[in-house]
Parts: sequence; structure tokens; C-alpha cells
Amino acid sequence: MTHTTTDRPTREASGAVVPVLAFAGIVVAVMQTLLVPVIKDLPQLLGTSPSNATWVLTSTLLSGAVATPIMGRLGDLYGKRRLLIASLAVMVVGALVSALTSDLITMIAGRTLQGFAMGAIPLGIGLMRDMLPREKLGSAMALMSSSIGVGGGLALPLAALVAQHADWHALFYGAAGLGALAIALTLLVVPESPARAEGTFDVLGAIGLSAGLVLFLLPITKGSDWGWTSGTTLGLFAAAAVVLVLWGVMELRVKAPLVDLRTTARPAVLFTNLASIMVGVSFYVVSLVLPQLLQLPKATGYGLGQSMVVAGLLVAPLGLTMMVTAPVYARLSARYGPKVTLILGMLIIAIGYGAGLGLMSAAWQSLVIAVVLGAGIGLAYSSLPALIVGAVPASETGAANGLNTLMRSIGTSVSSAVIGMVLANTANDVGGVAVPTMHGFRVSFLIATAAVAIGLVLALFLPRQQRPSDALRLRASSEEDAVPARAEEALRGFRGRVLDAHGVPVARARVTLIDRRGRQAGATLSEPDGSYALAVPAQGPYVLAAKAVGHGPLASSATHAGDARPVDLDLALPAETVTA
Repeated sequence: MTHTTTDRPTREASGAVVPVLAFAGIVVAVMQTLLVPVIKDLPQLLGTSPSNATWVLTSTLLSGAVATPIMGRLGDLYGKRRLLIASLAVMVVGALVSALTSDLITMIAGRTLQGFAMGAIPLGIGLMRDMLPREKLGSAMALMSSSIGVGGGLALPLAALVAQHADWHALFYGAAGLGALAIALTLLVVPESPARAEGTFDVLGAIGLSAGLVLFLLPITKGSDWGWTSGTTLGLFAAAAVVLVLWGVMELRVKAPLVDLRTTARPAVLFTNLASIMVGVSFYVVSLVLPQLLQLPKATGYGLGQSMVVAGLLVAPLGLTMMVTAPVYARLSARYGPKVTLILGMLIIAIGYGAGLGLMSAAWQSLVIAVVLGAGIGLAYSSLPALIVGAVPASETGAANGLNTLMRSIGTSVSSAVIGMVLANTANDVGGVAVPTMHGFRVSFLIATAAVAIGLVLALFLPRQQRPSDALRLRASSEEDAVPARAEEALRGFRGRVLDAHGVPVARARVTLIDRRGRQAGATLSEPDGSYALAVPAQGPYVLAAKAVGHGPLASSATHAGDARPVDLDLALPAETVTA
């Protein structure tokens, strides 16, 4: 396991850090929907076949999926701000490459570089955890997590406006400009986090994961073109299974793995990631269905006959509502916890899609669907990083959130493939052109509803998390002569988790607080989830000594400033067994 000695840096962040990081996340998300308004024209614009033109979108998806866990781990090791700037710089280079070409291969290369910027989302979440006080962290992470949807929603009308009135290459020049602005703001406002993971970068793990993801996502994104039962599709799925199993076996044996699978297997992390896939599926359905429904001509009998720009404006509230939901999430999560807000968000998504089955006959109804789904998806997306951050040490925040972002990307990839197949199979042939049908749109909404239902079941299996107000209570054991104190006194102390060498929580570990004179100032036993909390009688330096059966003892020094904010400190016990 890798770890750091503290969960909090000493440098305070300015109030501009959150909006700057959120802006970077929005800029990155723009890459995902930048070409949606010109998808149907890409074969003509690039002088190629429709099947080849889809690689312009597929390449970004694949590189983004590969980049998120890798950049997260590199950020944990070498600095999250540094890797955030690197991600944005690669995106700018990719945007300029695409802006200067109409050649298919060169365009795919540029789009691949743009996809690497997706690693900025988990890096931004990690920076927030390292820099922000706990009372501001919830809403900040919610905004950063929602930036994926916000950027995608806002990009649709803006990209449509540019594509309708200017050369389509202007889209890439605009993206490069936004990326350069995000880099400049990050350099000026965002400090580097001092938190570092120990160990080295797992190169073989990165290669294995990249190969496995490409082998898995490639047939998902191209299955409709190749045929779902073709030898190529089935062969790639089989190869992906073999590679990912071998990669997992290797990661379990590496001292400093790219992805700590033991941490990933914890119920809090596992079920959050599985639910993330379902949220990703539901999010992408509305992005695929509503723009097509709005732009279909009224002559079809169900199309709403709107222009490209108007359709984008009617779908834009999806992203705007997600942004507005972030502060609402913070209040709900502070009172009920992120598990409850995740469940609430998915319930709202289910209501939105259920109501949407009967709200497809007018443009204003699409606006209602977008607002309702935006609120639900905003709550769900906002809950995911809080659940992950609450389950992993600070030194693994970047990698863990990178993996969670990857799960959402897998969800959107599956959604794109399945909904694309449904719409294609239910389309009517009109003069050689496949026109989606209302039946196909409704089946797509039913699939999204089913995905959310599965996500709800998975969320119910999440371990019960204490509300932030409860987490501040003093966890003490009278049988261990713990310092008697009221719950509020834990605001002035240390808290964290006791973990073994593999990152697994250790229950009933004795944690003793020793002051500068070597006297015991408090003691407690860790909870079943490894958590502990100890109040301090006064500010100053302390030593926290931890010991558990089957583990060696640990002593960690830390200083408390004496203010009302608790100091977060995870205690990682050595692997050696000590004989009494």
C-alpha cells in the first residue's frame, strides 16, 4: 500500500480555486460533445466513409478512458496540479492539430490527444480534497464531478451556433483557447498539493490496463458496425477478459500498483463504481435522444422541427441544472450523507425518464425533461466522489477518482452502443435515409429507466455512512479509559482511519494520544470501518500510537493548531506480525 503521513496540506487555498478547477473540468467535458452538431456531416467533411468517420469520436472516448486512472495515479505520485496542467496542455495540442487538418488520420490523432484531458476531472477532485476545509469540500467536489455534464450540456448549443455560422474547424480553435485559459488560471490560482503517495509508477500495470480497456471498449463502440456476433467483436471481448484477468493478478502482486484492487474491492468503493456505470448509462441516453427528436422534421408526425441551435438551447438546461444542483447537494449530503443523495438522485432520474415517455410531443416538454434529469443526474454525479473520498486514503484520491470517472465513461460507452443499436434497428427507411422512430426513442428511455433501477439496487448495498455531523463525534471506549468528552469536543482533535498494509480497515485497533511530555492524553478503539476520533486537551504536537492484534505498532507525529477544525490522519499499520 502507498500512503502519506497526513491528509491535509499546510497551505491554504484561495476562494478562486474551486471555480478555476470547475472551469477546467467544464473545458475538458466540452471535448466529449464538441462534434455532436456535425456528426452527420463528418464523412463528407473528412472525405471518408461513415464507419471510418466514427473513429473521430471513438478515439477520444478510448484515450479518455485510458487516461483517467493513469493520470490520477501520476498525480498522486508527482503532484496533482502538475499533471492537471499537463492534461490540459495535451488537450490544447490535440485541438490545434485537429483545427489545422481535414485529413482523417491526422484528425483522429488530434482527437486522441484531446481525450487525454479527461484525467483532469479526478485530479481536480484530488486537489480539492487536499486543499479545502471539510465544510467546503462537499459542494466543491459536487461541482467538479458535475462539470462533466455541465460542459457537455453547454457545449451543444454553442457548438451548434459555431457550426451553423462558421467553418467547423473554428470549434477546435475555440477549444484550444479555452484550454489555454484554463492552464493560465490554474498556474495563477491553484497551488500544488504537498500530499504525495509513496512508491513508483506501475508501468506494466498502466500498459496492461490500457490494453484491456481498449480491447473491451473498442467492440462496444464499433459492435454495431462490425456485428455483435462477428468474430472480430467476440474475439476482442475474449481478449479483453484474458488481459484484464492477467492484469488483475499482476496488480495484486505489485507493491505499488496502478490500481489498488484490495481498496477497490471494499464494498463502499465497489458498489459506488458499479452504480457509477448505471448513472453514466442514464446520462448519455438523454444526450442521444432529445437532440434527434427536436431536430426531426414535423412531417414525420412526431419530430419537433427545431433548428440545430434551438435544439441545443433546449437541451442546455440539462447541464445548467446540474451546476445549480451542486450547492443543493452539499446541504442534503451534510444532513443525510452521500449515500442518501445518490439514491435520491437516481429516483429523480427514474421519474424524469418515466415522465418522458409521455412528454415527447412539444419542444417545451423536452425542456422539462432536461431540467428534471439534470437535477437527478447532478445529485447522483455529485455523490460519487464524496463516496469514493470517504472510502480511500488521501494518497489514493487521484487514482480512485480516476477509476470512478472511468466507470462513468464505460457507462456512457455502453449507452452509446446500445442506444445506437436500438435506434438503428427501429428506424424507418425514407429514401435511403434511416429515420429514428418514436418507438425507438421510447425504448431508449425504458433502457435508461432500467439502468437507473439497477443502480438503485446497487446503491442500497453501500455501507451506511455516518453524516458529517456524526463523524465529528468522539469515538471512545470506556473500557479503554478513553478521555470522557462531549461529541462537540472531537472538533478539536484528530480523526481518520486505521488501515493495514494493504489499505484494509482494521477494527478494534487501540489508538493512543500522547502529548509532548509523554503522557497519555486520550485513547480509543477503531470502529469496524477502521475510523477513530480523539479530542485534544490543547494545541501543540502529539504522537498517535496505534496497535492491533496481528500487526506491528505504529507511531505517527502530528501537530494540532487548536482551532475548531479536526486534523485528518490515517494510520497505516506495518504488515509484520508481532508476537506478544
